[in-house]
Amino acid sequence: QVQLVESGGGLVQPGGSLRLSCVASGITFSNYDMRWYRQAPGKERELVAGPTSADYADSVKGRFTISRDNAKNTVYLQMNSLKPEDTAVYYCNAAAVDAWRRRLDYWGQGTQVTVSS
Repeated sequence: QVQLVESGGGLVQPGGSLRLSCVASGITFSNYDMRWYRQAPGKERELVAGPTSADYADSVKGRFTISRDNAKNTVYLQMNSLKPEDTAVYYCNAAAVDAWRRRLDYWGQGTQVTVSS
């Protein structure tokens, strides 16, 4: 059974930092592209960060950094200089294509990030 478990969300003041973690189990982690998405109330889910620089949302470039530790089956999202508009539920995503060219796509349950004074 595949599980992606996010943690590290919470309430932070504007200008603060948080580091989100997502631990994966049930998959060969190194075979998967890992991404972070977010969804704010009333808005569509958007890609925040992924394996390439092109995956970063313009609104987070220079402030957010994705990284991974394959030995720990974990992907991180370091978020600095947080703004109120970064408030959202953050989700990690694992994606790959199998030997039959089927897309494999898994999601975590999300972690809430609230940026407010």
